[in-house]
Amino acid sequence: MATSDYSFRLKDSLLGAQMLFVAFGALVLVPLLTGLDPNVALFTAGAGTLLFQAITRGKVPVFLASSFAFIAPIIYGVQTWGIPATMSGLAAAGLLYVALAALIRLRGAGILHRVLPPVVTGPVIMVIGLILAKVAVFMAVGKTGDGSADLFPRDVALMVSLTALAATILASLLGRGFVRLVPILCGIAAGYAVSLAMGIVHFDAVGAAPWLTIPAFTLPELNWEAILFIVPVAIAPAIEHFGDVLAIGSITGRDYVKDPGIHRTMLGDGLATTLASCLGGPPNTTYSEVTGAVALTKVYNPAIMTWAAITAIALAFVGKLGALLGTIPSPVMGGIMILLFGAITVVGMNTLVRAGEDLMQPRNLAIVAVILVFGIGGMSFNIGEVTLAGIGLSGIVGVALNLALPAGRAAK
Repeated sequence: MATSDYSFRLKDSLLGAQMLFVAFGALVLVPLLTGLDPNVALFTAGAGTLLFQAITRGKVPVFLASSFAFIAPIIYGVQTWGIPATMSGLAAAGLLYVALAALIRLRGAGILHRVLPPVVTGPVIMVIGLILAKVAVFMAVGKTGDGSADLFPRDVALMVSLTALAATILASLLGRGFVRLVPILCGIAAGYAVSLAMGIVHFDAVGAAPWLTIPAFTLPELNWEAILFIVPVAIAPAIEHFGDVLAIGSITGRDYVKDPGIHRTMLGDGLATTLASCLGGPPNTTYSEVTGAVALTKVYNPAIMTWAAITAIALAFVGKLGALLGTIPSPVMGGIMILLFGAITVVGMNTLVRAGEDLMQPRNLAIVAVILVFGIGGMSFNIGEVTLAGIGLSGIVGVALNLALPAGRAAK
């Protein structure tokens, strides 16, 4: 019978490398989409996983890596304030997890559901998916993310992006076993193959890159606009964290909500995100792909994730790997983003559907409507020198409305 106790053994190193391979496509996708360094993302995923294991006493077999929930705010933040300022917002988002962990320890997990019910988290997740939908389309047709310039001929870009999109969908629908766990990796591979055939891939940077190099770490710079814009984004993945912990617990047969405790897993997730952001990497989150691989292999030993983390850190120092990832043409990423941003939106919709609440009830209608229109429509407010807008504004307004609006009248 598979054990779920921590046991660090050299013979498990290949199993750990396999777990990293499962996460690899999604892990590097986030920095490639947002303009961050994939080598830094590899390092911070490994370091974040080790920190999480230390805080949770090596009891939970999960791997932490780049969070999709933050893709849209990172893209906007990098374009608006630059990478160092954006990192300050992401680091603060990690500290929100820490605050929530403290609140859970004091008041119990139920407090989150009272402050952040599905009627708030659902539409906020939808805004995350929709706010930069144009970026996906622009990249898919061969333009820059803001649509201001053409990078590739439209017909070539569409062939590449739609191939990547189709391969990702087919892998998730028809893939068996291991293939079904890595649909994004399959999509990138298919799009890259077409790009090679079209002659739009150039390897000059790979040849010039050193084999061994120090990742291009970036320190954060305090920016209150970036902080207020990004911190509320953490609302959605914080709620999803519960689902991830319950999922891995159902696979291993252990109740991680009680031991090591959901407050510890939340604390580990938050500090891993803050650590990553302080080094210039994307925020971390528990990876469902790796959880699926744990279910498939039936290897529950948390030390497997230690080996995955060590492998990620080692690969972070391979300069040619980052350069090779940089050769992936933007239309490949555009095709993946079409599905990715749409999927995030669907997760938000599903959050509302599963809650079973009547959205036409005046209170619910008001909360959902204001969140969606403020976020997607581009509403903003100036607070002194700071501008509050986008996802951040949607999250803050949603929480405020939920706390302020009186409960609706019961149906007769």
